[in-house]
Amino acid sequence: MVILITGSNGLLGQKIVGQLLRADIDFIATSLGENRNPACPSENYQSLDITSAEDVEAVFNYVEPTIVINTAAMTNVDACEADEVNCRKINVDAVALLFSASQMCDAHFIHLSTDFVFDGEAGPYREMDKRNPLSIYAKSKVDSENLLTRSSYKKWTILRTIIVFGEGENLSRSNIVLWAKSALKKGSPLTIVNDQFRAPTWADDLAWACIQAGKTEAKGIMHISGPETISIYELVIRIGKFYGFDTSIVQPVSSQTLNQKAKRPPRTGFVLNRAKSILGYNPKSLEESLELLNN
Repeated sequence: MVILITGSNGLLGQKIVGQLLRADIDFIATSLGENRNPACPSENYQSLDITSAEDVEAVFNYVEPTIVINTAAMTNVDACEADEVNCRKINVDAVALLFSASQMCDAHFIHLSTDFVFDGEAGPYREMDKRNPLSIYAKSKVDSENLLTRSSYKKWTILRTIIVFGEGENLSRSNIVLWAKSALKKGSPLTIVNDQFRAPTWADDLAWACIQAGKTEAKGIMHISGPETISIYELVIRIGKFYGFDTSIVQPVSSQTLNQKAKRPPRTGFVLNRAKSILGYNPKSLEESLELLNN
């Protein structure tokens, strides 16, 4: 078994690398440019531009993976709204290249998707509930899912997830939990939406699910998230209370006041029964995750 990871410089990619190292499983980590994860040995790293057919072919021919975990994506929802061309190039066209290369290797392809494929009117969602994307980002993820679901090649898993958080090295983006913790520690006044509901996901739990899906060759779509759906406002309040920060500085606001470029689904959350049954997925609570984050 040889696992190829895309987006290995990102938070989820780093968590997968760490777990594979501890389990002594063969892997090659890839990202665009140099290796920014100090925990990833140089001999386990290859630079890869997933939007280049030549690059993808060369790396796959070199690695000959048996499992591919695609964590690479353009995930800034408002940036995607402002740059649809680049969004589709990374989130759809590159997935087509990676999925095609995986088929040539007869590899099991694991693709990360999002709760934003749903419109948020009927959460929590099961895997086969109707999708209705509200943004360019969400539409790109629906289209990438369709590449797999409509293919005659069936060695694939789609793992949809929600607000992934945790700590990593040299990350290009932060995440809401680290941002909120830092802002609350500084005592900065915060205005947080109270009408968007999500199930925050501990990155280590999601990494475990990615690896487990590969090891078991689990097929189809699975929902992977934290066990509890709460408002973004409640999330920030609970982070503050956990660390003993003053939460009186946090004021609730409606989404309409933010003038965000991309429309967000109001309430998502997942039914996790399928992942629990097939993978043995058992996500940590928010406070259990924060305890590990604190250490």
